[in-house]
Amino acid sequence: MLSEVQGQTLVRLARQQIEERLGLAAQAPSGADELRAQAFLEKRGVFVTLHRNKALRGCIGSLAPVEPLGESVRSNAVNAAFHDHRFAPLTAAELPEVHIEVSVLTEPQPLAYTDADELTRQLRPGIDGVILQGPGNEQATFLPQVWQQLPQPELFLDHLCRKAGLSGDAWRSGRLRVFTYQVQSFEEPR
Repeated sequence: MLSEVQGQTLVRLARQQIEERLGLAAQAPSGADELRAQAFLEKRGVFVTLHRNKALRGCIGSLAPVEPLGESVRSNAVNAAFHDHRFAPLTAAELPEVHIEVSVLTEPQPLAYTDADELTRQLRPGIDGVILQGPGNEQATFLPQVWQQLPQPELFLDHLCRKAGLSGDAWRSGRLRVFTYQVQSFEEPR
């Protein structure tokens, strides 16, 4: 578990990385000493989410712990701002209106289920992030925060299947692999 102070360090790091990429960083990033703490050197899955006027403006991350947490926040902040295929690259003019959130993931765990009813009963809205894997290479995830927009498990799973390129009701077949994870979420003050 990260402390709130550590979480805010990650949020500042994400903003500084975006500012630097836009050519706006006039000074060395603050918090360099803090980032040497063991918690930031551990490999963790992490997502960086950008909102502009409360609407999604970019969200990129890694489910697997592939690089140290500090490095993962840096790379995912840049990717969320400039390489999310759903949006044009972020501009300097937009940045003052952007709100940044960093989600640090637990290790995804397989969720065993026998049918659609059991699957929906086992999901914990607002707590579980969900990964669906189709019979081919289809895969998609929703962070636990998405439950705020899609609070019913059936609707949540329908949208997640479509995000993976599957039919909305593919989750009812029982042939998808399902994993759940939780997050520690940190965001900029509003």
